[in-house]
Amino acid sequence: MKSLQSLFVFFLAGVSLLSAQNNSYWQQHVDYTMDVAMDVKTFQYTGTQKLVYTNNSPDVLNRVYYHLYFNAFQPGSEMDARLQSVKDPDGRMMDSKKSRIASLSESEMGYLHVETLSQDGQGVTFNEEGTILVVDLAKPIPSGGKTTLEMTFKGQVPLQIRRSGRNSREDVALSMSQWYPKLSEYDFEGWHPNPYIAREFHGVWGDFDVKLTLDKNYVVGGTGYLQNPNEIGHGYQTPGTQVKTKGKTLTWHFKAPNVHDFMWAADPEYIHDTVKMADGPTLHFYYKNNPEILENWKKLQPKTEAAMEFFSKNIGKYPYDQYSVVQGGDGGMEYAMSTLITGNREFPSLVGVMVHEMAHSWFQHVLATNESKHEWMDEGFTTFISSLCMNEIMEQNKENPFEGSYKGYYALVNSGLELPQATHADRYATNFAYGISAYSKGSIFLSQLGYVIGQDKLMETVGKYYEDFKFKHPVPNDIKRTAEKISGIELDWYLTDWTQTTNTIDYSIKSVEAQDNKTKVVLERIGLMPMPLDILVVGADGNQETYYIPLRMMRGEKANPYPSLNRTVLDDWAWAYPTYEFIIDKPLNEVQAIVLDPSQLMADVNGENNVYQSNP
Repeated sequence: MKSLQSLFVFFLAGVSLLSAQNNSYWQQHVDYTMDVAMDVKTFQYTGTQKLVYTNNSPDVLNRVYYHLYFNAFQPGSEMDARLQSVKDPDGRMMDSKKSRIASLSESEMGYLHVETLSQDGQGVTFNEEGTILVVDLAKPIPSGGKTTLEMTFKGQVPLQIRRSGRNSREDVALSMSQWYPKLSEYDFEGWHPNPYIAREFHGVWGDFDVKLTLDKNYVVGGTGYLQNPNEIGHGYQTPGTQVKTKGKTLTWHFKAPNVHDFMWAADPEYIHDTVKMADGPTLHFYYKNNPEILENWKKLQPKTEAAMEFFSKNIGKYPYDQYSVVQGGDGGMEYAMSTLITGNREFPSLVGVMVHEMAHSWFQHVLATNESKHEWMDEGFTTFISSLCMNEIMEQNKENPFEGSYKGYYALVNSGLELPQATHADRYATNFAYGISAYSKGSIFLSQLGYVIGQDKLMETVGKYYEDFKFKHPVPNDIKRTAEKISGIELDWYLTDWTQTTNTIDYSIKSVEAQDNKTKVVLERIGLMPMPLDILVVGADGNQETYYIPLRMMRGEKANPYPSLNRTVLDDWAWAYPTYEFIIDKPLNEVQAIVLDPSQLMADVNGENNVYQSNP
């Protein structure tokens, strides 16, 4: 195959990134007002929360649930149990092959406890069950009704183990994600009070008004717009303003409109840089004053600007006025208007993690899928668009920017560990299978969709999907229906086979033989998943042409992806027939090579049987 590469026209070389449903849809709404005080010596905090909940559902609600994520970081928690039982635990959470959670002392572990809770001034019954708070309401919330839930709570920040925590391995003091009592989502499927075992999060859209009081030497950054810069100092205030602080603490006041989460981080050694984009948000950078990383974090800033421009062009305009890149956490994790990333990295890695997490601002923090049930729509779509972004802003010049995703997917298929992508994110037997399914196979859902409907229609689909479903909770059918409307091609088969089964794609060139001074080609479908086929034929004279076999159940066909080559559109191939024949109008001795899918975007699990080459 490699020896023929120079003869083949690869589909991606001409890809141009052009731009960039339900009438009864509803979603709930929350408004959070929180006032929190943090003791940076004990890493314990107390807070009040006023939550106004709007029930836009058609249902009467008698109960609500809150997430208490920090309770996961206790010996014996579900997260700890899962970490000790899974075959391939996350290495960041292990120490000498032992669970880091299991060894936490009382002062190192995390907790989040609700102390008082009332509904419209009336006390309610509530019960803490691990990382979930179950609340029986004092009175039902009618359809279209509102209620106000007020609480006091206390917490302890765990030693940093996964995503959030204190005193990370890069010595960041506070990475405050999943830190507050967060109302669970209720949608058309009902409640989603998923315990915090390993995976990510689902939340209710709303407005946040948050006050954080802590040691005055700490710099705070993350989600939201700072409301009181002239009281804070630390370079936030209007130039020339004199800031006079009284006492040992400062109160930082943030507001974040129309988000479904709120993250903040704090450290006394943070450097804070800003970049105001000409046609975009203000970018904030918070990183440790560590001489070993300063140069890379300065170089990261124009790359962040380039990535913001790329995503806004190829998905849709970023809808907020700020975005924060914050050193913290344990790798990279996306949050509303911000990200936590580790900072002690080589420059390409630093850019790569920033790009991936920023892309999540679209695929998760504006298009807010349920990550427990449809993690591939979040991680996979992010991987897809970040691969294209990295190829451009880092000048990687890859012919196929998605090659890593395909390699990962083939490894998963060959491992025998694959489960359908419809599997709940916490139910995978291995982290390996989850990771490849969510990131690699999820990315291929889009790159391969481009093979099916055409790259121009794919990017048009991505833009339309963003426009129609931003600030909503889209489900798999939404991206499928958007692609159908844009392309005019039926795609239910594609969504079903790729995401709900482990069916594989395997087409082969079964035979090539002479027939009446022409060439007869017999193809075979070996795998269960159907696909249309692009076929490249290379003549002995070097001339190239393509043949296209639409899949009958598509009820349509894509435009010629190789406009410089002559294309012959053949009869549809109905899936039930295992073989298909067609004729090339030239003698066998004038056919040098035949290749199925020269773009290599169809995830055929056996490329060895995709090529015919004549004997020299």
